[in-house]
Amino acid sequence: MTDLPNITREDLRPTDKERLFAPDPVCHPPRILLLYGSLRERSYSRFLTLEAQRLLQEFGAETRVYDPSGLPLPDDADVSHPKVQELRELCAWSEGQVWCSPERHGAMTGILKSQIDWIPLSVGAIRPTQGKTLALMQVSGGSQSFNAVNQMRILGRWMRMVTIPNQSSVPKAYQEFDDDGRMKPSALYDRVVDVIEELMKFTLLVRGRSDYLVDRYSERKAERLKRSAAGAAATEAAR
Repeated sequence: MTDLPNITREDLRPTDKERLFAPDPVCHPPRILLLYGSLRERSYSRFLTLEAQRLLQEFGAETRVYDPSGLPLPDDADVSHPKVQELRELCAWSEGQVWCSPERHGAMTGILKSQIDWIPLSVGAIRPTQGKTLALMQVSGGSQSFNAVNQMRILGRWMRMVTIPNQSSVPKAYQEFDDDGRMKPSALYDRVVDVIEELMKFTLLVRGRSDYLVDRYSERKAERLKRSAAGAAATEAAR
């Protein structure tokens, strides 16, 4: 059972418990970026996002909410566009994120998807979202649904984010917010608190050691082979 002929031993490393359980070396408040998916004047996804922001600040986080108004469609502008640069800088700044979308036609909105599509999987050797935590929320005009959060969960995994288990879905959102856009007390509100509390815990656990958590055997092997090939090419050229 211990025979692993397909394993390259030099790339296989045992779990380093000292690195895994070391105290968090980061001292600043957790940095959380919040994205929402509607441009309506009375936007319930924005209202829910702002409620999440207030809760995050209560838990001690530093927060930024990105306004998607003016963000061009993906590939319809250069990456130097100010709104694209703002989004990418905020993503790089963040240690965790909250995505909140309305459900439209049974899916997340194109407004939120465009924001995610403008965030690259990699910039040189840097992966802007890898190892960051993520919480998901949605609002619906009708009965409770999880279509949008399920789609966003797939995207979060694709972006190599640590997507927390808990999530929030607010049905009949027009009933859940007052005239000032504040969420009314309810079991739905309590669930939002649960999500934010969990996001804070996961962010504090992950940050400072996210590079180690996402360190992969396959990538170590590929990088070693790349170095070996480069070294062999350099030796051959020197002959």
